[in-house]
Amino acid sequence: MAKPTDARLEAAEAQGRAMLESEPRAVSARYDHASSRVTVELMNGCAYVFPVKLVQDLARATADELAVIEVDGMGFNLNWPRVDVDLYVPALVAGIFGTRDWMTKALAREAGRRTSAAKASAARANGAKGGRPRKAAMP
Repeated sequence: MAKPTDARLEAAEAQGRAMLESEPRAVSARYDHASSRVTVELMNGCAYVFPVKLVQDLARATADELAVIEVDGMGFNLNWPRVDVDLYVPALVAGIFGTRDWMTKALAREAGRRTSAAKASAARANGAKGGRPRKAAMP
C-alpha cells in the first residue's frame, strides 16, 4: 500500500469536502409497515422512498427487523442492526439496490413479466411455426 503523503492527504480531504457538498446524505429514515417502504429524509430537504422488496439485503427481512434504522457515516450510510445490513445512501438514490448480478437478474425478472402487443404478436407468430423445438435426446 502506498505511504500517505501530505499531498495525498490534502487530495483526500478535498474529495471528502466535495462529497459532503454534492452527494445525497440522510438526516433520518423510517420504515412504513403499511406500504413496506423506507422513507429517507435527505439533508437537502428532499425525501427518497423505496420499497424494501427491491433491495437485495432487505427483501426477506421481517417488519420488526426493518423497523430499526440508524443513520450514520455523516448521513452517507443507513444501517439495519437487526439484520446486519448497511446501505450507501448515494447508491440507493441512484437506484442501485444490490450487486450487479442481482440487479441484472431482478431487471430480467421484471422485464419477463411485462406484456405488450409486440410480445403477444411475436408469441403468436412463433406458436404458428410449431412452438419451441423439442430438446434432442442424449445418446
